[in-house]
Amino acid sequence: MSTLNPYRVAKKSIIKRLKWDINLESWKSRSKLKKIKNNYIGEKAVILCNGPSLNNTNFKLLNDVYTFGLNKINLIFRKTEFRPSAIVSVNPFVLKQNERFFNNTNIPLFLDSKGLGFIRSNPDRIYLHSSTYRTFAEDCSISIYQGYTVTYVAMQIAYHMGFEKVALIGCDHNFQTKGPANKTVESKHKDPNHFDPNYFSDGDKWNLPDLLQSEVSYNMAKNAFENNDRKIFNCTEGGELEIFPRKSLEEFIFKI
Repeated sequence: MSTLNPYRVAKKSIIKRLKWDINLESWKSRSKLKKIKNNYIGEKAVILCNGPSLNNTNFKLLNDVYTFGLNKINLIFRKTEFRPSAIVSVNPFVLKQNERFFNNTNIPLFLDSKGLGFIRSNPDRIYLHSSTYRTFAEDCSISIYQGYTVTYVAMQIAYHMGFEKVALIGCDHNFQTKGPANKTVESKHKDPNHFDPNYFSDGDKWNLPDLLQSEVSYNMAKNAFENNDRKIFNCTEGGELEIFPRKSLEEFIFKI
């Protein structure tokens, strides 16, 4: 059984870091991130995850709150006039599959730097450097840790921007499709795991979830927020994520 060589892993990470540091877009994105740091101190934000329960959302409740959509949130635009304040996407398969939308939307985007090869730069797009170092980035201008789920990336960005209270909706934390964590598979039928049955359509590649490692990341986010007198709430209808205290979306927006 082969094992990863720590020296080679470290060397690869350093080379990736250096290549990003000398990239012009690196400096542009860092500047943009520094300009939005702590711009929303004391305010609330909602992260829209991609589980089936997202379809139960009363989107009118979100009209006056900052919202982070994730990955292919644009697939829900056919059903509602709601548009998120920003969209976060870091998985290379999703970036490529949603390339056309990302290149044509006016919604601000936070994207992994791997998308630079095919998603055009513009003033409303920020590219993130992903590090393998397991941490919670309170300042995203250097790097972020993906934490096995784009939701964790959105939590780091929300913290960076200064939000005091953050809610999750559509975070079902449960997948009908089973298999080894992180395995790359191809979709061969209607997608039962997301809010739209065509989220991953026939032939689309995606990574099976790693729910255990996602929970490790969520706990890091919970601790980071609470250690700084901030809070993350789970406002999902149902689902299996019990790390964060639960509230209804109405309670989160109007009562806390």
